[in-house]
Amino acid sequence: MSPALVLSGKTREINGSYDSLEMLYQKGVKHMYDNGIEHVPSKYILPAAERPNVNSEKNGSPDELNLNLPIIDFAELQGPNRAQVLKSLAYACENYGFFQLVNHGIPEEIISNMVNVSKRFFEMPFSEREKYMSADMSSPVRYGTSFNQTNDGVFCWRDFLKLVCHPLSDVLPHWPSSPFDFRQLVVSYAKETKLLFMLLVEAILESLGLKNRENKTEGVNDDDVDDDDILKELEDDGSQLMVMNCYPPCPQPDLTLGMPPHSDYGFLTLLLQDQVKGLQIQHQHNWVTVQPIPGSFVVNVGDHLEIFSNGRYKSVLHRVLVNSMNYRISVASLHSLPFTSTVRPSDKLITDTNPRRYKDTDFASFLDYIKSCDSKKKNFLESRKLY
Repeated sequence: MSPALVLSGKTREINGSYDSLEMLYQKGVKHMYDNGIEHVPSKYILPAAERPNVNSEKNGSPDELNLNLPIIDFAELQGPNRAQVLKSLAYACENYGFFQLVNHGIPEEIISNMVNVSKRFFEMPFSEREKYMSADMSSPVRYGTSFNQTNDGVFCWRDFLKLVCHPLSDVLPHWPSSPFDFRQLVVSYAKETKLLFMLLVEAILESLGLKNRENKTEGVNDDDVDDDDILKELEDDGSQLMVMNCYPPCPQPDLTLGMPPHSDYGFLTLLLQDQVKGLQIQHQHNWVTVQPIPGSFVVNVGDHLEIFSNGRYKSVLHRVLVNSMNYRISVASLHSLPFTSTVRPSDKLITDTNPRRYKDTDFASFLDYIKSCDSKKKNFLESRKLY
């Protein structure tokens, strides 16, 4: 039997084996595509109302579905125009939950090497990739497919490699050793994005009115002690998770998604993507496609920052479209407090007119949530809200 026939979505009728069908799905979409898939299997077909091509008044015309995110010039943020850029940063976090970061200072070679080594990993034979498959959410390295392949009722068109990046000395021996330069290139990228994240967090705190950079030269005010503790905790013990995503061409992209609507559990996510469009965010009740800017990062507010800011900055739903022609590669670097930390609204952002809006949360609660449900919505963050 030819691979194309097996993968045509008729497997169950041909051999009557549900187990072999499930085994096929668990190997991921890259494996299916490499073996000549002709149709999207039923396991990947979304209900009609959740498909990306649903037409409605809210969706508008195709020309209206493209979005140029607010642009933050990192070089300007570090210069004399910092105050004005901070206002733009606050506006982006409040109204979009996303912004595009340009002139970030990470060398182009490190950026291109990261995209390249990600492609080469997914191009390895499945026998190499499957060595890292694991259902253990706490594993320092995990290869998988869909969003949560253990519980997802409908799978999505994505394979991923997740790497815990802190502490590097502990996790590095568990990372893939192939391609031969994988560890070297990913370590360089992880270190650069961590430094960039820390500078962005400092700006975020300043934009929230929680920190004044000028006070550094005069000694730290008592009011700044808590925020300095947060910065130190993020720098010394903060979590960093790297997710490399592979979206192979899909024969029927209007029936499925690369990732379902979700928000990111963390403080900030720095997304590096190639020039193939696919990322969509929910903005003013519309799904809009983010236009890639070469060499930039798409940065988004995570659930932790929305909680910490007591709702001022928004962790926004986003999803990923797939296409029938091109591979799409993206690398998400997700940063937050240590996995053992409790996240709560900053006391300085709670007032009589803006009372506390969120419960405390921790990583254990989040793990319990994603293990127990078919997670396609922003339900975890919603469950943290007090009203």
